[in-house]
Amino acid sequence: MRKIIIAIDGYSGCGKSTTAKLVASSLEYSYIDTGAMYRAATLYFLDNHIKITNPKEVEEALKKITIDFRFNEHTNNSDTYLNGLNVEKEIRKMKVSEMVSPVSAISSVRKKMTEQQVKMGKNKAVVMDGRDIGTNVFPDAELKIFMVAEIVTRAKRRQQELLERGQVVGLDKIIHNLEERDRIDTSREESPLRQADDAILVDTTYTTIEEQVQIILEKYEECLNNT
Repeated sequence: MRKIIIAIDGYSGCGKSTTAKLVASSLEYSYIDTGAMYRAATLYFLDNHIKITNPKEVEEALKKITIDFRFNEHTNNSDTYLNGLNVEKEIRKMKVSEMVSPVSAISSVRKKMTEQQVKMGKNKAVVMDGRDIGTNVFPDAELKIFMVAEIVTRAKRRQQELLERGQVVGLDKIIHNLEERDRIDTSREESPLRQADDAILVDTTYTTIEEQVQIILEKYEECLNNT
């Protein structure tokens, strides 16, 4: 069967990552969480006190960053590794969430991450989620999905994720964080978050993860049948 690239973009808290993982598993495709890559870079900047307003510091820091994904047999998912260390839990904390959009808006950061992402998807048979996959990383992806959801729904989902990791964060703070990330992501000069012209819009406000996965699998079948 022909292998394709499935690009899933959209706002934070829409269910992109969870859905993309399950779609990849169902199709026996590789899954790449590009958001985790930006979170890992952000964690490095935070831990090493890198001034993101200083281009030279940022460039030097990027030379020291290596990010990869390794399968975790206990969770049946891939964990994010930064310079050989498992940082999956650390990158999901609020301190990283509050800084990831400003870091992601830096041109040199996006260039390095995009180069890695293109290499990861060169053989196709990949599901990649993020904010500019269908518009910048893989503009020729055979199937593009753009996910949206109401802000309160997104915030409640994020709050639940944090609770499951032992972090208690108020809903108002999460809403503020999401709104600020939306503002930065959609207004940055370098590869802003936007729906590709040929992307399929999926509103996940009132859909379950299982329903989201089914929608994408159906679009996948249509894609194969139409080409």
